[in-house]
Amino acid sequence: MVEAGFTRHKNAVNVLFKNVADFAVASIAFFLVGYAFMMGDDWKGIIGTSGFALLGDYYDVQEILIWFFMLVFAGTAATIVSGAIAERPKFIGYLLGSIVVSAIIYPIYGHWIWGSGWLAEHPFLKKLAGGYGALDFAGSGAVHALGGYVALAALLVLGPRIGRYDEKGNPRPIPGHSMTLAALGTFILWFCWFGFNAGSTLSAHELRVSIIAANTNLAAASGALTAMVITWLKLGKPELGLTLNGALGGLVAITAPCAWVAPWAAIIIGTVAGFIVTYGYWWLERRGIDDAVGAVPVHGFCGTWGLIALGIFADGTYGVYTTEPPLVTGLLYGNPGFLAVQLISAVVNFAWAFGTGYIVYMAIDKLVGGLRVSPKEETIGLDVAEHMAVAYPYFVQTEVTPSPTIIKEERRQWIGQIKYMIINSSG
Repeated sequence: MVEAGFTRHKNAVNVLFKNVADFAVASIAFFLVGYAFMMGDDWKGIIGTSGFALLGDYYDVQEILIWFFMLVFAGTAATIVSGAIAERPKFIGYLLGSIVVSAIIYPIYGHWIWGSGWLAEHPFLKKLAGGYGALDFAGSGAVHALGGYVALAALLVLGPRIGRYDEKGNPRPIPGHSMTLAALGTFILWFCWFGFNAGSTLSAHELRVSIIAANTNLAAASGALTAMVITWLKLGKPELGLTLNGALGGLVAITAPCAWVAPWAAIIIGTVAGFIVTYGYWWLERRGIDDAVGAVPVHGFCGTWGLIALGIFADGTYGVYTTEPPLVTGLLYGNPGFLAVQLISAVVNFAWAFGTGYIVYMAIDKLVGGLRVSPKEETIGLDVAEHMAVAYPYFVQTEVTPSPTIIKEERRQWIGQIKYMIINSSG
């Protein structure tokens, strides 16, 4: 809903299709190889080597429980890319990218942080932090930053949408077709994040759930309010789109530290995320990076902030995914070593996600004869060009307060869609 609302009506079917397909391909890819790479028997802290297709000892109720939970995270990491690069990629190229994210990119970094890999278990890092390695409670880095930086790589391969910049390189807005859908999607995500974060305790009997849920909500609220105030001061009016992303940025940022910080710290974390979302989006825009929904600042930048915030605000009231010692403390509580470990994790996260993402999408670009659709297909819209469908067949769409030129362009696009469907129809 968020991605569809923030993009144009002529690409709504394509956005919806990608999100459905993401979870379908992630389910199979993570079943066949992803879970083995992530949670299988450790090989020198780098990769798992058992559990392919959940065979052998992995055909077990507890293993499949963990597989299913981690699968949803895999699907999330993959679909972050969808919104960022919306309105441009070929459907087949996009699906190939999702397969690689679900099968390789997410599972291998996930192994390093959650599967007894080197970031969590290396003796040097554990000594530096004071008895534990890098931590990430529910995926600020392993899910969100990873997906955000893969998306950044894909954006650099694809380039900006037609019309996003004028002839002088100045950015021009491309409004989404439904802020109603965008707001609805944000509310759904906000609500479901309580499962995302609190559910990562893997037990509703774990009383830390109350603190996790409270922190999750407070970070989202402060992120939304911060983005609202920033846009109000900068633009003269409060802007809804960035306010919605401010809430999502707060949710992303609190995802790593949610179990280890106090509620007052959650508000600070969400407030900083609100700044990161707004200024991060404008920073990318000025550099010609056309992120259609703001996924890179929301997931990438705020995900990194979440890893760092954990190293700053962890207060020693919770252990390593358990109430048992050693209790986790950060910079403000006398443990600068843990902050250093979290910074190492953040750098590794960016290097792995962006580096592999760029290689993968460059390879796909060669494999499918260009990752991006043709200019004609992009102008007509991916709904028709890629799926021979339209999301709103009974409504004529125009821009707000349209000029005669805009109305003429809208009509031209609709006529082009009809012609395209007729020419390519087999009936």
